[in-house]
Amino acid sequence: MDYGPAPESTKEAQAWLDQHERRFGLFIDNAWSDAADTFASTNPADGKELAQVSQASAADVDRAVEAARRAQPGWVALGGHGRARVMYALARLLQKHARLFAVIETLDNGKTIRETRDADLPLAARHFYHHAGWAQLQSEEFADYRAVGVVGQIVPWNFPLLMLAWKIAPALAAGNTVVFKPAEFTSLSALLFAEICQQAGVPAGVVNIVTGDGRVGEAIVNHAGIDKVAFTGSTEVGRIIRKATAGSGKKLSLELGGKSPFIVFEDADLDAAVEGLVDSIWFNQGQVCCAGSRLLVQESIEERFLAKLRARMDNLRLGSPIEKSVDIGALVDPVQRQRIEGLVEAARAEGCTIYQPVCELPATGSWFPPTLITGASTSAGIAQTEIFGPVLVAMSFRTPVEAVQLANNTVYGLAACVWSESISLALDVAPQIKAGVVWINTANQFDAACGFGGYRESGFGREGGKEGMFEYMTALSEDARPAVPLVEAKGKAKPAEAPGPFAIDRTAKMYIGGKQARPDGAYTRAITGANGAFIGDVGEGGRKDIRNAVEAAHKASGWAKATSHNRAQVLYYIAENLAIRADEFAARLAAMTGAKNPEKEVQASIERLFYYAAWADKYDGLAHQPPMHGITVALNEPVGVIGIICPNESPLLGFISLVAPALALGNRVIAVPSEAYPLVATDLYQVLDTSDLPGGALNIITGSADELAKTLASHSDVDAVWRHDGSAEGCAEVERLSAESLKRTWVGGGKGRDWYDTKQAGGRAVLAHASQVKNVWIPYGV
Repeated sequence: MDYGPAPESTKEAQAWLDQHERRFGLFIDNAWSDAADTFASTNPADGKELAQVSQASAADVDRAVEAARRAQPGWVALGGHGRARVMYALARLLQKHARLFAVIETLDNGKTIRETRDADLPLAARHFYHHAGWAQLQSEEFADYRAVGVVGQIVPWNFPLLMLAWKIAPALAAGNTVVFKPAEFTSLSALLFAEICQQAGVPAGVVNIVTGDGRVGEAIVNHAGIDKVAFTGSTEVGRIIRKATAGSGKKLSLELGGKSPFIVFEDADLDAAVEGLVDSIWFNQGQVCCAGSRLLVQESIEERFLAKLRARMDNLRLGSPIEKSVDIGALVDPVQRQRIEGLVEAARAEGCTIYQPVCELPATGSWFPPTLITGASTSAGIAQTEIFGPVLVAMSFRTPVEAVQLANNTVYGLAACVWSESISLALDVAPQIKAGVVWINTANQFDAACGFGGYRESGFGREGGKEGMFEYMTALSEDARPAVPLVEAKGKAKPAEAPGPFAIDRTAKMYIGGKQARPDGAYTRAITGANGAFIGDVGEGGRKDIRNAVEAAHKASGWAKATSHNRAQVLYYIAENLAIRADEFAARLAAMTGAKNPEKEVQASIERLFYYAAWADKYDGLAHQPPMHGITVALNEPVGVIGIICPNESPLLGFISLVAPALALGNRVIAVPSEAYPLVATDLYQVLDTSDLPGGALNIITGSADELAKTLASHSDVDAVWRHDGSAEGCAEVERLSAESLKRTWVGGGKGRDWYDTKQAGGRAVLAHASQVKNVWIPYGV
């Protein structure tokens, strides 16, 4: 028995293309431009031209941004209900024209009609429905936030329409206007979407669509009129965008590459796991950022599982994506096929075993058979590089501990799958995997209510869920921040002097791993008080001191595993011990800063410690109920090791206000105290020693804020850097340097911050910087 032909009709899609004479201009300010400078959009399945699409210029991007800027106040003024009605109309029109969209997507992208019809279109419509609800509820749920403004959005070619929905829906719901760039290879569904924007009554300038190659994306990223950039694509381009936006003040979210593990334990339902693996790696020809491209199977079942997998591969049908019974369609472009072939042949040359089922590839178009690679080492290029094709690399493990180690042996951290009939085992492993999404006994599940995004070099920011809405909003408290001038650092580095036989050493040391430590470079800097008198010396921290602190922080990983109750108790204890020595700290503040009321800052610092201790066991995650048989648990996890450059103004309160939330959520901290007034932080050592804070959870390095910030931002084992000392150039440098490992940053730019105001220095907005959301999908009843 074999499958008979069952092609989806392309008649309506071809008619739509003919209606436009197969030439498309740009959609700017609710109007279409003439198609002047164009390029071909082709069908990957046969290489035939579908249409000519316009190449936007820098001037076109200018027009789009100007139109979006003009439209934004009116779009906000329309109100949540008004925006919800428009978005609801968009969702209805997507459903009404779902078959046309699905066929256009298949013709332009090469993915199977089953995927576009049954997955992409329903989920795209779901995103507009869901975010219409957030628009309606905005004044209630996001009362302390406003729209960012004009958003530039750039998406890849693997899910053209779905990525559009993921980007545009939350942006519009929050009150933003957008300049959207689809991928060069796959622009047609975005242009069809522009038409339904006109039908739905989207006001002019709210949605602008500019097509073209990477030069268009570059113009959007660099445009001064863009307030936020949202990008989905390769990690390499993500780095370029991070560097380009450094110091600009633009909000940024990046959803980048992945090398996701698919873990199969010996007690798993092997047949179900095989089907899940097929969906995970060969869905959309493996051209999926979260594809389960690394199979980790327990050694005791390895041969049995791989035999089942090869048998299933033999039955996969590869062919015309418009056929309803086809499993694997065409790759998007010959360039992509050549890249995949090169990686597979390199693995073959390294001695790996390559298995490909016998199948006849079509004579025209871009095709690659499903491929299984075994015998690769964990460090092999094929095991570490994102292939972005229908290629699976398999290796074995013996214990759950080894499975987690192998799963985390990658620079990426986007998604993972865990298969086991033991829910206890699965839920023990899932939190240990460094990934933004973990699917248990399922794969490639998505929903508008559940956030999606990665850790590490898979980017930062979330799409979907409430956390995805925050990506397109700015806290009102940010608008109230004062432009406080920099406090000039008074101390200068000088060689450490040999003490006389009766001299008292007044040098405050570093605090690393719970112990005081001398600076590695043997240099100190003099600290003078408000009257210019010498108060004492502090160590001049350097690269090796940061290295030692990072090592100590990683050794203190138990702090992240401590209960939130335990962390709260330690913070309360620190506050209590600080209160006992309040007079001493007030005197130190007065001597250093000349503050008239230093007691106020000490008391505010004690209160801030209590504040974040209170939050420690109350900053909970959420349980979502997506339209599947199961729940999705959104966990607020610590970021990891955070480097913090503290402010000069309010040196004690600023220090506490940044360090306390990071500690409260289980992060380990390397803090650089006020460069001008560091002694108030070094005086905390005895407070910390008597407060049960584990060694390494908080490390304090004194010295040059600029030099230490550069070292922290460049260190690959630091997960995030915060800088709030009012140095605009210093903050820009942190963002630029962070691009190499794509660590998260939170910088204050050249503005100040009222550290006494809990709206500016407290609340969920601050805690969000100290945490990252992991969504764990847990099916039941199936």
